Amino acid sequence: MARSKTFLFECLRSEGLSTRPRYPSMPKYPKGSVVTSAGRDDPEAGANGMMAMALFSVIGMTCAACASSVEKAIKRLPGIHDAAVDVLNNRAQVLFYPAFVSEEQIRETIEDVGFEAALVKEEVRERSTLLCRIHIKGMTCTSCSGTVESALHGVPGVQKAIVALATEEAEIRYDPKIVSADKLMEAVEDTGFEAILISTGEDRCKIELKLDGPCTEWSMRVIEKSLQALPGTEKVIIDPVFNKVSISYKPDRTGPRNFIEVIESSGSGCLKASLYPEGGGNESHRHHEIKQYYQSFLWSMVFTIPIFLTSMIFMYIPGIKYGLDKKIVNMLSIGELLRWILATPVQFVIGRRFYIGSYKALQHGSANMDVLIALGTNAAYFYSLYSVLRAATSTKFEATDFFETSSMLISFILLGKYLEVLAKGKTSEAIAKLMNLTPETATLLTYDKEGNVLDEKEIDSRLIQKNDVIKIVPGGKVASDGLVIWGQSHVNESMITGEARSVFKRNGDSVIGGTVNENGVLHIQATRIGSDSALSQIVRLVESAQMAKAPVQKFADHISKYFVPLVITFAFFTWLSWFLAGKYHSYPESWIPSSMDCFELALQFGIAVVVIACPCALGLATPTAVMVGTGVGASQGVLIKGGQALESAHKVNCIVFDKTGTLTTGKPVVVSTKLLKNMVLCDFYEYVAAAEANSEHPLAKAIFQYAKRLRGEENHVWPEARDFISVTGHGVKAKVGNKEIVVGNKSLMMNSGIHIPVEASELLAEAEQMAQTGIMVSVNQEVIGIIAISDPLKPGAQDVISILNSMKVKNIMVTGDNWGTANAIAKEVGIETVVAEARPDQKAEKVKELQMSGFTVAMVGDGINDSPALVSADVGMAIGAGTDIAIEAADIVLMKSNLEDVITAIDLSRKTFSRIRLNYLWALGYNIIGIPIAAGVLFPFIRFRLPPWLAGAAMAASSVSVVLCSLLLKNYKRPKELETLQIKEIMVE
Repeated sequence: MARSKTFLFECLRSEGLSTRPRYPSMPKYPKGSVVTSAGRDDPEAGANGMMAMALFSVIGMTCAACASSVEKAIKRLPGIHDAAVDVLNNRAQVLFYPAFVSEEQIRETIEDVGFEAALVKEEVRERSTLLCRIHIKGMTCTSCSGTVESALHGVPGVQKAIVALATEEAEIRYDPKIVSADKLMEAVEDTGFEAILISTGEDRCKIELKLDGPCTEWSMRVIEKSLQALPGTEKVIIDPVFNKVSISYKPDRTGPRNFIEVIESSGSGCLKASLYPEGGGNESHRHHEIKQYYQSFLWSMVFTIPIFLTSMIFMYIPGIKYGLDKKIVNMLSIGELLRWILATPVQFVIGRRFYIGSYKALQHGSANMDVLIALGTNAAYFYSLYSVLRAATSTKFEATDFFETSSMLISFILLGKYLEVLAKGKTSEAIAKLMNLTPETATLLTYDKEGNVLDEKEIDSRLIQKNDVIKIVPGGKVASDGLVIWGQSHVNESMITGEARSVFKRNGDSVIGGTVNENGVLHIQATRIGSDSALSQIVRLVESAQMAKAPVQKFADHISKYFVPLVITFAFFTWLSWFLAGKYHSYPESWIPSSMDCFELALQFGIAVVVIACPCALGLATPTAVMVGTGVGASQGVLIKGGQALESAHKVNCIVFDKTGTLTTGKPVVVSTKLLKNMVLCDFYEYVAAAEANSEHPLAKAIFQYAKRLRGEENHVWPEARDFISVTGHGVKAKVGNKEIVVGNKSLMMNSGIHIPVEASELLAEAEQMAQTGIMVSVNQEVIGIIAISDPLKPGAQDVISILNSMKVKNIMVTGDNWGTANAIAKEVGIETVVAEARPDQKAEKVKELQMSGFTVAMVGDGINDSPALVSADVGMAIGAGTDIAIEAADIVLMKSNLEDVITAIDLSRKTFSRIRLNYLWALGYNIIGIPIAAGVLFPFIRFRLPPWLAGAAMAASSVSVVLCSLLLKNYKRPKELETLQIKEIMVE
């Protein structure tokens, strides 16, 4: 079934299949009317202003031009709200007002364009899957994320679940008929982690309001019932503790200002409602986590510093040493008792999180970083406790405690986690910057019945509702996606599309929320708000990209399953080996420090092994780099859909380019006309324009526009064309007056039995050699002229191909155009391999053929006919100004529609994976080198021993260093050749 087109890509493209509603000629319909597919079975549905939806099967479409002609023809009918045509599935989906147009009229219109159409009677089905996002608190390593992921996969109705350690989020695709979002949260919490719902994936907006005033149980009930009675309200949850109301609603039918009005007028009227202070979302959880770790570290240091001083420093100051060594009970000294008292709250109160994490992990049959920390600190603490208690009950036993080891371990690990969370927060700055693009306030306009402005009111931009009219002053930010209904101005859309040039906007043009109005005043009608806005969709795309796991991450996930058990086993054998060696005097007693015995020395080695091992660094190596890489890409106008796309892009060694709209501008123009008979040029174009007026093909539009300019009359009345026939991919036939007109390529003339003179063939060949498309025109079975049409190359296309060649990337052009034009264009840009006159399926076959030859293939295209090849390629790159279907099929979207961004995408992916390799090198190298040193391999040779507290500090530093290494990607610079190319383009302009 053809899907509705998204507003995001409608805003990004400059041409192609437009889905923009026509304003203001659209028929009005009452507020609260709904779209229903039942309208086609109910003849009275249109009487009350309701829209209906019809699905048609369209046979005969072969390319984007076909789909465009069908769509434009449908939209010219009265009462059409929107239409989307899917050439791949041969479907057309139409939203219309039955009071103005019928399904039969729509079907006949499609057939008039030249295609076979039939109404599909099946009802539009509900979505069978939703995408739920959950924030998960408490995960420390890949073992934790793996446990949660396995638990979610085990829930009936879950189709796919991804748990990302770096973002601490889960993305679950599920069937709402089988399982609910609440059940998914329960599954997460059953694994021992805290779950906070971000979104359920349902088509509804959600807002939180704060109540000020006397909140009684009666007033709360009245408010709840009043809100639920509003049309469009789906769910109301009242939190009496925080005086908070959460409302889920349909933005087409109601909005936040309605809720505030209802609350303030309900009950006694003493309550005031306002938007709940912003603090929800991932950022607030991140700030809370940072604050928690910071406070825990500070409290830990309050106790740890005295422990460190009494065990390491004061023991060398005679007066203080005497006081600390003074015995209280038997051999128990003041210093030992003091360290015990100070270490206990660090171990069991501040370090409680590690016990909880260990218990939950072991409960589910896994072992994570918390297990290692708890094991190491418990070994040090409880041995010290045993030593202290034995000294208190003995007159001869000399106690040796390691309380400083356990407390310093916990302190350093908390410091490391604090720095890690702080650094991880910076990896998602790209999303934060995008979300901050929308202004905080907006100017709401109120109109009277005559359309005059009655009032201007400044409101919070979050209170904007659908169909509101907002005033945008020069220099102000556009507060919402919408349509211009008054005024004209230039709007800078670079913050959304990445395109530096300002775009002229006037009545009926669409604008994107977050863009900047430069000169004139604009009145816009809000069409997309909240989660439906272009900015929100870009944010969701980047968030999904950061959630997606790169295949290389499987390596870390596989290691994490066995890492902790292996470390614990190795630590046990380390302790046992050193203890037995000391017991049987396998090494000199002089090796044992004066404050220890062989058991304690072995215990120190064992603890050091446990705490130096770091599974976190391995788990963070890939996701942090992917997060930063996709964020940097978004800021450069390159939207990368996840780790899979990044990993594939860095291997690309062959790129397949489409021609029209990709290598060329996609805006053909008539460059010359050669007549084979003596006649006036205006008369010649009178016939041609009349025939081409009904065609929506880009070449036909170029001819028609040229004919209009030639006439110099904007409203010139062209002769009527009868018996119009569009021959897909070849041209058109029509009767104009008493003459039979055929306009098209050589194949159409031959198939129509028209003789092609030698002169015409020579003119066609000349045009093709100059990278132009030759169109033949015949009148009454006689060729009378050749029209040469050129589609100019995009600026810098030759340089881009040259740079790609220098990067050892093979370049191929695959196009549906004729061989002559294709070869000329390829020669001009520097591409050696060309495939012309290729259908969509043949483009995909060429991609597969290259893959079979051992190439990692990227496909760059913009049209519907490119989407099969985009899907087949290892990496699909869609031009941002292209069609929605192409963009949906692609792995990478080039929002600026610049060919240079192909190089940026490949170069950025290479830099990102270089960083991932460096991260793995550090994480693995750290463990491979650090664990043996902690086990004491250097001790027999140079007497170097790693104290457990220092091993803990090293472990904390390792994960922080991996995150910081990924953060260095934020300094990414495009290749120097691209900067030089950009300067050249500016100079040319």
